[in-house]
Amino acid sequence: MERTVTVHDFIDALEKAGLLVAINGEPSLSDLMESYTDPLLDEKVKTVVSGVTFNSREAKEGSLFVVKGAHFREQYLADALDKGAACFVREVTDGSYKPSSGFGIYVRDIRKAMPVIAETFYGKLSDDLTMIGITGTKGKSTTAYFMRYIIDEYMAATGGHRSAVCSGIDNYDGVIEEESHLTTPEIMELYQHMYNALSSGIGYMTMEVSSQALKYDRVTGIEFGAGAFLNIGSDHISAIEHPDFNDYLEAKLRLFGHCRKACYNLDCEEQERIKAASADCPYVITFSQKNNNANVFGFDVRSKEGKVTFRVRGRSIDGYPDFDEEFTLGTFGTINVENALAAISLSALLGIPMEYVQSGLAKANSPGRMEVFYSEDGKRIAIVDYAHNKLSYEKFFETIKDEFPGKKMLIVFGCPGGKAFARREELGTIAGKNCTYSIITEEDYGEEDVNKICQEIAGFVEAAGGKWEIITNRVDAIKKAITMMDDDTILFLPGKGRETREKRGIQYIDTPSDADVVIEFMK
Repeated sequence: MERTVTVHDFIDALEKAGLLVAINGEPSLSDLMESYTDPLLDEKVKTVVSGVTFNSREAKEGSLFVVKGAHFREQYLADALDKGAACFVREVTDGSYKPSSGFGIYVRDIRKAMPVIAETFYGKLSDDLTMIGITGTKGKSTTAYFMRYIIDEYMAATGGHRSAVCSGIDNYDGVIEEESHLTTPEIMELYQHMYNALSSGIGYMTMEVSSQALKYDRVTGIEFGAGAFLNIGSDHISAIEHPDFNDYLEAKLRLFGHCRKACYNLDCEEQERIKAASADCPYVITFSQKNNNANVFGFDVRSKEGKVTFRVRGRSIDGYPDFDEEFTLGTFGTINVENALAAISLSALLGIPMEYVQSGLAKANSPGRMEVFYSEDGKRIAIVDYAHNKLSYEKFFETIKDEFPGKKMLIVFGCPGGKAFARREELGTIAGKNCTYSIITEEDYGEEDVNKICQEIAGFVEAAGGKWEIITNRVDAIKKAITMMDDDTILFLPGKGRETREKRGIQYIDTPSDADVVIEFMK
């Protein structure tokens, strides 16, 4: 896997991709590419690159530094050059080149350049690592964890290594194990995870693929051995994400063009567009709980004492035997059957024997995902989840009404700042209709006024007939809610799961997770 890559290799790759605008402020003419008459320039382009990064704190001697980000400051570039960066790459759109003491490569689109830079440095790693990509409005994290458990069962039985994962919850690649900031990492970080996985002898990596990752080229050049399209609902509509639902859906549908094999859910909306987009993938199967013509059909769903069981019939999957088997989930909630069907479909596409699929799902749990906590006397219940959009909220309340009939609901929730503005109305309305009381709080408010966000949500809670109060500190809000619980009330804590950071301003501040607060104060 060791490669020797020079500055010239990046220049050449960016030129071939049609992205190169200038080298060190000079237009990138073909004769300049082939013959460097300036001795200093010739020396620079022959420099061996030791790493690629967009984080000045990670820059080192010989690294290539990418200039990107809404919060970029020129000091970051200066810091990278002071640490010995061999060159930098930055976008130029108006024909002007910002002066710098370092050697610069200028491109017309930094987002499209980053996949070229990553692949030039690391090689096409998805040829050697089986990548599994999962997209959808809800259920990505749970499905990713289901796959993680299934593959790990398979690997344990066949002498393989624990599988890698890049999810909205955490990242693991054999070297790095960390809580994640993004649902899908930036592509250079993703390549680093893939490289680490291969270096550690890992054969599989499961990852969530967000609409932002698909729209902004974070997975360009990566091929998934198998991919899943879970569902679609209106979300992430804002000036900095997707201007409308059509843009959001189109971004999600791009997943099929990255997959060698794929599966999709017959039970979600926009079937005609999903089917049409799936033609971009060479081999596609379907899963469903409603349509028994699906390749993977789930039925006879039962839930008792926190355990979910169901039957699945699989048929007409190329290279995989037909089956009709019972499954048990190791996690709470019939809401997760849809995710399990996706995992079963992905496993069949990858040729994983059914015995490991069954045992993996029976053990699977996703930290902070539909996690149920009981008081010591077993009478009071709190549920922590990552639910953060209309579709996931609706599915949650549907599940709770089925599994805990007659219980009242108390909720602590918020909405993020600067994006997905429609959630404030959608989630506030759902909470107002389904909960006896809402405590509205922070949820990564970022650079927006947290009180303003909470007041907006409160207006929709009240309009839907709900009672509410605002406590902007999330830990204090959860503590207050716990004091309000009685034996007939379920406390719902959506949005943050087991995350241990809140985005306040442009900083991520360490905080106790929702689960940690519940464990401590439910006593």
